[in-house]
Amino acid sequence: MKEKVLKLVEELAPELNELSLVIYNNPELGYQEFKACKLHTDLLKKYGFDIEYNFSGVETGFKAVYKGKKEGLTIAYLAEYDALPGIGHGCGHNLLGAVSTGAGIVLKQIIDEIGGTVIVFGTPAEETSGAKVTYVENHEFDGVDIALMAHPASQYAKSGSSLALEPVQFEFFGKAAHAASAPEKGINALDAAIQTFNSINALREHVRSDSRIHGVIIEGGKAANVVPDYTKVQFYVRSTSKTYNQELLEKVKNCARGAALATGTRLEITKFEFSYDNMVTNETLSKVFNDTIYEVAGIVMNEPLKSTGSIDAGQVSQVCPMIHPYFDVTNDPSIAGHTRELGESTLKDYAKEQMKNTIAALVLTAAKVIQDPKLYEEIKYEFDHTTK
Repeated sequence: MKEKVLKLVEELAPELNELSLVIYNNPELGYQEFKACKLHTDLLKKYGFDIEYNFSGVETGFKAVYKGKKEGLTIAYLAEYDALPGIGHGCGHNLLGAVSTGAGIVLKQIIDEIGGTVIVFGTPAEETSGAKVTYVENHEFDGVDIALMAHPASQYAKSGSSLALEPVQFEFFGKAAHAASAPEKGINALDAAIQTFNSINALREHVRSDSRIHGVIIEGGKAANVVPDYTKVQFYVRSTSKTYNQELLEKVKNCARGAALATGTRLEITKFEFSYDNMVTNETLSKVFNDTIYEVAGIVMNEPLKSTGSIDAGQVSQVCPMIHPYFDVTNDPSIAGHTRELGESTLKDYAKEQMKNTIAALVLTAAKVIQDPKLYEEIKYEFDHTTK
C-alpha cells in the first residue's frame, strides 16, 4: 500500500505544484476566492469527484465527494485557499489547499479497494470569519468519521490546540453637547468606552494566565470640542476552552454594562465576527499520523507549537475526530508564519518534497483507520470523552 500511494502522489505532484503556483500568483481574500475555488474543483472533477458548488450557502466553498464501491468510513480533508491582505499567501494556504485536494485524489484512487467515502471540503476565509464555522452550524460534518488537514509552517509539529475565540462589539450611545459652553448637557460615550477598557484591565488580574483579552476603539468621537455621542469598541476574548471562554466573555460584557451605567449611556452588544471553538486534537489519530510520516520519510514530528491563536478548524474538532499538524516548507525555523518569506518558501523545491511526504502520510493515515475497526473505535472513544 505504501509504495502504491507514494507512486500515485509522485504522478499527481506536477498538477498540484501548478495548482499551488497559480493560486499563489492570484491571491484572493476570504469569500473572494473564486479563482482558487474553480481551480480546486476543476482538478477534483477531473479525477472523478462529484462536486457541490456554492456549498452550504458559501459562494466560494465546495464539497467534493467520491463514494467507494465498498462500505467504510467517511474521511474528510479540509482545503483552505484564502490569502492575507497586503501579504498574499503568507500563511501558505496555496500549498495547504493543494495538500488536502491531493490527499483526497490519492485516497480516492485506493478507496474502492479498502472501502469508504472520501470528501474534500473547500473551506474559505480561514483568516477571518471561517467557513468551517458555517459548515458545522449547518451540520455538514455530521456524517464524517475523521477529518484531516496539515498546515505549512517552518517546522514539522504535531497537531496541538488553539484558543477558543469570542469577538464582541460594544456601542455606546450618549448625547452631544458643546464641551466648553454646555458640557453638563452632554452624555459622554467616549467616557464609557474608556471606562470599559479600564474595567477590563482590572479584570485581567482575575483571569487564567493562558486567556487573552485585547481590543481597539473603532470610533471615539469627531471633534475635541464636542462631547462624543457615539463610540464603538471591539474586543477578542480567547481561552483554552470554549466553556471557560463563555464565562470570561460574560465578565467582559459586564465591564461594558457597568461603564454604561456609570456614564448614563445606552449600550448595544453585538458579535462582529464568528466565534471560534478551541482545537481539540484527537491524540489517537494524531499518533497514527506521526508514526506514518516517520514510516514514509523518516520525519520525526516536533511537539505541538505553542500557539496563542485561534483557528476555525477548532469548530470541526468539536464535532468529529480531527488533527491539524504542521509541515515544514522552509527548512529554516526562524521564518515566521504570516510573512512573505513563508509564502515564497511554498514555491521552492524543498516545500514541494514536503508536500508529497505530507500527502502520503495523510492518505496512509486514513487507510490505516479505514482498515482497522478497533483503531477507529479507540479514536471515537477518545473523541467522545475529550471534546467540550
